[in-house]
Amino acid sequence: MKQHSILFICLLLFAKVSAQKSYYGTEEKWPEQDTARKFYTVKGDRHGVSFFKKQQFKDVQYQPGPTLTFNTYHTPDVMYSWYRKWAEQYPNLVELYEVAKSYEGRPILQMTVTNKKMGKHTDKPAAYFEGGRHSGEVTSSEAVLWLTKHLLDNYGKDPAITKLIDTKSIYLRPENNPDGANMYLFTAQRNRSSLRPRDDDKDGLLDEDAEDDLDGDGIMYQLRKKATTKEELEKADYVLDPKDKSGRLMKRVQVGQGDYLVYTEGIDNDGDGKYNEDGIGGLDNHRNYPENWRPDQGGDFTGRGYSQGGSSEYPLSEPETRATFVWLMGHPNISVVNSMDTRVPMHLRPPSTSSSAESMFPPDLALYKHMDSLGLSFTNYPWAGDVYDTYNTRNKVDRVTGDPTKATPLFGHGPDFGYFQYGSIWYGDELWNGGAMKDYDGDGDYDEYDGLMWDDEANGKRGFKPWTKFTHPQLGAVEIGGFHPKFFAQNGPAWQLENWISKESRFNLAMAKELPQIDLTDVTVKPLANNEYEIKAVWSNTGKLPVALEQAKRVKMVQEDRVTLDIDKALLKGFKDAKVIITQPELVDKTIYAGYTNVGEKKEATFRIKLNQSGPVKVKVKLLSTRGGYKEKEITIGK
Repeated sequence: MKQHSILFICLLLFAKVSAQKSYYGTEEKWPEQDTARKFYTVKGDRHGVSFFKKQQFKDVQYQPGPTLTFNTYHTPDVMYSWYRKWAEQYPNLVELYEVAKSYEGRPILQMTVTNKKMGKHTDKPAAYFEGGRHSGEVTSSEAVLWLTKHLLDNYGKDPAITKLIDTKSIYLRPENNPDGANMYLFTAQRNRSSLRPRDDDKDGLLDEDAEDDLDGDGIMYQLRKKATTKEELEKADYVLDPKDKSGRLMKRVQVGQGDYLVYTEGIDNDGDGKYNEDGIGGLDNHRNYPENWRPDQGGDFTGRGYSQGGSSEYPLSEPETRATFVWLMGHPNISVVNSMDTRVPMHLRPPSTSSSAESMFPPDLALYKHMDSLGLSFTNYPWAGDVYDTYNTRNKVDRVTGDPTKATPLFGHGPDFGYFQYGSIWYGDELWNGGAMKDYDGDGDYDEYDGLMWDDEANGKRGFKPWTKFTHPQLGAVEIGGFHPKFFAQNGPAWQLENWISKESRFNLAMAKELPQIDLTDVTVKPLANNEYEIKAVWSNTGKLPVALEQAKRVKMVQEDRVTLDIDKALLKGFKDAKVIITQPELVDKTIYAGYTNVGEKKEATFRIKLNQSGPVKVKVKLLSTRGGYKEKEITIGK
């Protein structure tokens, strides 16, 4: 009896211990969701710290409210709360689903908007819009959120939007990098994309030298130090900008020609003489695509080839990039994409490694140039064009060296995948302009001086922190100040948000309205001799884009349009003795291959059927176009 009692007590103790949460157990809440936490932690093994003091910025909404407005930025959780609400509110128009998990394990949610009663989303021409690939470029996510609300609010009210949602599929992914966006919005930290630890400075240590909030204001401003020693003067690469008489603005010059050293706020954590050169993460999801991918820094062992910073160990190594690539490859019905970023106001497109004229089919380039003009008509950005040439030479002279700028390749870039491999109209638009709204000094260049003047004039001087003296533990006497790195330099102040995202979204909406559209306009049946019948199908492309770009044809991303007949298989059995025989076409698969239907083009396909039975037969005429859509019509032949 005593032995049984001891066993019973041991079992109770074991059950109690087992019921306790394991130290290595799954977190119940993400750090941004746990309001009791004072520190924000990031996952991954690194040599530097993985926890940072939590912050809340006045430009950001951290909890969902009763209404959605765009005079504030929204955290991923707030965005997702609206997506879940819309999925419940519009069950016939909205499908919400998880396409992948991020590096840290957060869900990456995506929404399909289409009228489900008018057909499956995969049977319709489609567009895809994505934001948030880069951690701090949160304006891009807001553009996707705005467009989603605009579509749903106006369905049934705006005839053009109603028709679009009835006949097309719009895929919307507001946040393709929730890890980075959350760290950006909940801490003073910044990074490029993935939070995966990376050795940016190639010293054998991972993420060991992140920025530090020295003055405790929750924002990583800049440090400027007046060069006094010989060693400092040899390194100095900044001067006071002569255009700014207030002495606030710094101008970069060549090394050794300056009076100041400028750093981001922090200390030299690893003692290598550099400041903040190896912070959290460092990989770039926008250099991780397979098209024209190149090895990361140090990966070119000849020293004579190309490498690409942030590209990672191999293409699609990051789950966020892979989530875009794999999902799109499985949905070839998409003709138009905009995967947005921020900071340079530009409609940005392929190519990224060569000039447009040398590497794009002329008809495709003409379509892209049309979209460039279409975009500018909505946004009035100063630039629209390719990455390789237009982007890299948008300023004709290098502001530091004075040399003419030149076309420069960018590798593993999303727009190149979008055109050269996926064969679509693909943009990677950049929103916001650093406040350079006007050319205040009339030099023809919209630069930081113009941004500073606009901040003074229109933004209540909230975008620039006056330089404040500070004693740095390593540098000595310095000043902390400069442009607000998050909500002026990289993204605009919140009161400017809707102005930028609404214009960009109207461009995206305009592109979606130009999608190809195959319409089966007529199906006729004509009796012939000997119980034969002729079936003729007529269709046209009523959209403003062809069903396939020339590049899509080359890489076989899009099949040619084709027409088939769907007849009860039992009636087709028996070859010459079958009750129903399709005599034309003579091909075994009985499919009419019709090439690619261009804009406004009208085509027809003719079948012949012989009936070896009495009574009518039902036949479905099916028109299949990869990007033009799927149409069918049921007819009856025979008496």
